[in-house]
Amino acid sequence: MSSLLSTLVMLSVQALLVVCSPLQVNVLADDHVNFSVYVENQTRGRDAMSRRQHRVYQLYSRTSGKHVQVMGRRISAKGDDGDKYAQLVVEADTFGSQVRIRGKETNFYLCMNRRGKLVGKKASNRSADCVFVEMVLENHYTALMSARYTGWYVGFTKRGRPRRGPQTLPNQQDVHFMKRLPPGEQPDLQPFHFTTVSKRSKKVRGTRPTATTAPT
Repeated sequence: MSSLLSTLVMLSVQALLVVCSPLQVNVLADDHVNFSVYVENQTRGRDAMSRRQHRVYQLYSRTSGKHVQVMGRRISAKGDDGDKYAQLVVEADTFGSQVRIRGKETNFYLCMNRRGKLVGKKASNRSADCVFVEMVLENHYTALMSARYTGWYVGFTKRGRPRRGPQTLPNQQDVHFMKRLPPGEQPDLQPFHFTTVSKRSKKVRGTRPTATTAPT
């Protein structure tokens, strides 16, 4: 009787697996599915279905204390807050965090060539050298790694000169940036008003009426 029951259970499981799709069967059969690898692979691919997002902000360099500038073919990190060459248009048009960074004034893209040098290229150039992976580090700074040359980052010296990709590491301050909105595009924050609380007035206790003797 017990052997018959176990046989029926096995047949039921097999029937359930047949009904399931092949993808579900593979997932059930593999108990060691690494979803982080799947997301990373999807991030590398192009995504023409998602809505393209354009953002405008400045990149403040942690080492130079200035902002990244795209001045045509020349790249530096010597821009003051509000400098026209420091206004960057960030185009996110892929799955994940891959972006293209374009100078709003010059219409040139920030790119990294095969020698690891930061250069500016015209907007008509859709080279893979101009695609970067935007990464938020543990210290809340932002790093930009080349999507084509893994391990090469956008970096600058204390004088605002570009560093070559092979000379950069993610833990170096040279590759740490802070995103800042341009002065004219600060969010409209409502002023905070303090409210005064009046002191709580003490309640006046009423006096108890004195007992009167009834007239005789």
